[in-house]
Amino acid sequence: MKESRKASLKAFLNNDNTVGYIFAAPFIIGFCGLTLIPMALSLYYSFCDYKIGGNALWIGLQNYLNLFKDATFGNSIMVTLQYVLIGVPLKLVFALFIAMLLTRPTRLQGIYRAVYYIPSLIGGSVAVALVWKQLFGSRGPIVSFIKSMGVTGFNFFGSTTWAFIPLVLCNAWQFGSSMLIFASGLKQIPMDYYEAAEIDGAGAVKRFFKITLPCLSPIILFNLLMQLISGFMTFTQAQIITNGGPNHATEYVSLFIFTEGFSYGHMGYACAASWIILIIMAVTTGIIFKTSKTWVFYEADE
Repeated sequence: MKESRKASLKAFLNNDNTVGYIFAAPFIIGFCGLTLIPMALSLYYSFCDYKIGGNALWIGLQNYLNLFKDATFGNSIMVTLQYVLIGVPLKLVFALFIAMLLTRPTRLQGIYRAVYYIPSLIGGSVAVALVWKQLFGSRGPIVSFIKSMGVTGFNFFGSTTWAFIPLVLCNAWQFGSSMLIFASGLKQIPMDYYEAAEIDGAGAVKRFFKITLPCLSPIILFNLLMQLISGFMTFTQAQIITNGGPNHATEYVSLFIFTEGFSYGHMGYACAASWIILIIMAVTTGIIFKTSKTWVFYEADE
């Protein structure tokens, strides 16, 4: 009996599927414990009047109906969309520009890439957000320079019009990951295309729009989607630098959810807001995928 059990266990362990499941187990456990189950609970709590540590009282769609009437939540969505529509294109343009500079052959190319990638590693940290807050503060060097040019009473964080600019610039400064992906894509473009275009008399601008951008379009699509998702989830800069002010001018959806859930204890309300923004992100992503057929070029396409 023991020998048959040992043989069965040995056969079980030698099975390729078993080995695959064993190696995949950490990811599966992590995905279920940290993503799938929390999402299911969040969806359930979004239909409840729930506070952390308390009992969940089922109230149906009331949280969602209240959110549609909440002017603060509507403002947070508009502020987030403004941030995404301005910050994401600026970040991608800057990343592509730097990538084109760094793909030029030079002895220090590797060092330059590493230096330009550092902001992406530390850019989302609290320490950098505090430094950025000092740079654009009322007594910071940037505001002092503006005042030295004769502009009086100027204050980024005291104006509902200008408060979002430091946050957008901080986001654009973290262009390292997008830059590396663009640089990799630029290396894959055959030089024959540029040589043929040069022979035909195409200038640098025409080569960029007719060769570089079309060949990079799949990578632009990837970076666009990744940065859109990242933009919708922006939290650290808004919480540390402006705390959503002034007058909710920089209260992005993620900060609104955090405030409602952890500051006010309205966790069910915060969960409902999370699912609404998830739907907005899914719709936005779907629209981009649907329209990508008209502007994304794949060499394998006929």
